[in-house]
Amino acid sequence: MASISINGNTFSGSSIRISGSKIIIDGADVTPDSKEINISVEGNIETLHVGACEKVSVTGNVNTLSTQSGDVEITGDVDGNINTMSGDVDCGMVTGNIKTMSGDVKHRKS
Repeated sequence: MASISINGNTFSGSSIRISGSKIIIDGADVTPDSKEINISVEGNIETLHVGACEKVSVTGNVNTLSTQSGDVEITGDVDGNINTMSGDVDCGMVTGNIKTMSGDVKHRKS
């Protein structure tokens, strides 16, 4: 299970979904009052879905990550896909695909 920090508040969970203005971790609503959202994950995480945020940072591996807007930084590897509408992607090796409509992609090659 990963440790997840959202705007400085720490939670534990394996699945994160951010839809509209709601942040759900393993089924629990943990939405902060702030308009600006920064997400930091310590450890491996299975799934991360983000509607919009400033930045998503993962120190560990990810299976699947998607965001509508916000930069993505992953220090580990991605076993599945990364999809973002708007934002830069910087990550380790990717087994699946990286798709972005607007942003730069930088990843480690095998």
